[in-house]
Amino acid sequence: MSGHSKWSTIKRKKGANDAARAKIFTKIGREMSVCVKEGGPDPASNGKLRDLIAKAKQNNVPNDNIERIIKKAAGGGDKNEYEEVVYEGYGPSGVAVIVECLTDNRNRTAGDVRHYFDKFGGNLGQVGCVSFLFTKKGVLIIENEGLDEEKVMDDVMTAGADDFNFTDEAVEITTSPDSFSQVREALEEMGYVFASAQVEQVPSTYTAIPDEDLRVKMSRLLENLEDSDDVQEIWHNWENPIEDEE
Repeated sequence: MSGHSKWSTIKRKKGANDAARAKIFTKIGREMSVCVKEGGPDPASNGKLRDLIAKAKQNNVPNDNIERIIKKAAGGGDKNEYEEVVYEGYGPSGVAVIVECLTDNRNRTAGDVRHYFDKFGGNLGQVGCVSFLFTKKGVLIIENEGLDEEKVMDDVMTAGADDFNFTDEAVEITTSPDSFSQVREALEEMGYVFASAQVEQVPSTYTAIPDEDLRVKMSRLLENLEDSDDVQEIWHNWENPIEDEE
């Protein structure tokens, strides 16, 4: 997405009501729990955990919650066994959609995801049917509150980023997935604070939905997927989501 549309999505999420924020906290907590079980509870030696702690703080998860999640997972207090499952499909007008899940019941999750695609005019496909349209990239967003473009450019390049997009509202920085953590930490040491920072599936092309009814259906598909406890992330190539037209 462009810096503008990405920033609009971030603002929408940050303005979410208490119930929506609680759901975000739960999803990040599940991701952190899996990460601790796989790589250990020490952020110094578990780079992915460092990234997730940073992500939790960007989403205003209290430090006490973060510490409690890590201790519970490290001590075996979290008995749930989650597995990563990725679903791919097409929404209305052929919009490509990738749905990343963490689930303790693959059959339940598959049924729910398929139901949402069917209900809102989409089609759930096979693994690989749309992923070729996306590239994994580290994406870091900084709110532009009087930043100097030349200084940001120098800092971003010094940190090792691949590219950046400077707008009046926000700065969008992109990196390779392998260098994401290094770039994030380098920029944090320079004093930058991120509105969002994670490895994302970035589309190579975008699909418009000219029909208003189909636009509403696509929006409802995304809303229902986001509301599912099992769904961690949704990536799509919808050119102008309704949420970005405010």
